[in-house]
Amino acid sequence: MIDLTDLIPLLAKTNLQAWARQLPQLVEKRLAREHGDLPRWRAAIAELPELNVEHIELAKEFAINGAISEQQHTQLEQALRKLMPWRKGPFKTFNTFIDTEWHSDWKWNRVSPHLNLQDKHILDVGCGNGYYQWRMLGAGAKYVLGIDPNLLFMCQFLAIKKYLPDLPVWTLPFTLDDFPQQSESFDVVFSMGVLYHRRSPIDHLLELKDCLVKGGQLVLETLIIEGDEQQALVPEDRYAQMRNVWFLPSVPALILWLKRAGYNNIRCVDISQTTIQEQRSTDWMTFQSLPDFLDPNDHNFTIEGLPAPKRAVILANK
Repeated sequence: MIDLTDLIPLLAKTNLQAWARQLPQLVEKRLAREHGDLPRWRAAIAELPELNVEHIELAKEFAINGAISEQQHTQLEQALRKLMPWRKGPFKTFNTFIDTEWHSDWKWNRVSPHLNLQDKHILDVGCGNGYYQWRMLGAGAKYVLGIDPNLLFMCQFLAIKKYLPDLPVWTLPFTLDDFPQQSESFDVVFSMGVLYHRRSPIDHLLELKDCLVKGGQLVLETLIIEGDEQQALVPEDRYAQMRNVWFLPSVPALILWLKRAGYNNIRCVDISQTTIQEQRSTDWMTFQSLPDFLDPNDHNFTIEGLPAPKRAVILANK
């Protein structure tokens, strides 16, 4: 299901060489613990029409185009809709526009001006369906490896990858726990929208650092609150209806955590309030979204009365 032919030789040139040799067996073992919907998602990928990509745009947006008949268009859209909900994007795939829950392109436009990804070897932790990975390639990355245990997201990535099989980007159904310790194999490591889901955020920062070569760069994007270096929000139960949110630090506290984890050259390059225009329900993600999770009378607060989602982007070096 996942073609590792070109990935294994690339990883063999890094400290992940021994792990790379085991990858086919590790992936097979992971997929053997089959999610109940995985056969259906695999069938949807198999239903995608055979199409030739004549134009690729990854720098300004994600867009692929080529000749497509009306019948193929119907077949393409029906297959892609069987992989709903689509959360990260948007994707312009031939003449089908996948209007995802998140305007991930807005976030990328805030992050990318601060980065130099030219010829970089990149790891994207919690990569979702791979939207940012394609944009990293558009910014000049040598290759991008993403990891995310969510098998629906993996299948969405594979649906897009079907039409761009030769590009050096891969997603594996793993977490950081599946990586060897102190791999030190990537120039840049991204962790966007992951830290607040970790029960031990400083351990997560240390694990990310272990993936970086000496001098490598961490790109960290996470939920934050206002406050000084000793302040962090720990929700008692849910945060914006999410149960698995553990720590929302202030930016000064987050910088202090990074210092304690051994990073240097730490700087915050963006702080943005998440709006209901950036995250919302669409025809491709029909469940509840941010507008349903905010106080209907005051969007500065969540439905639980906590500060509404605000996100920061922090860059740091190993």
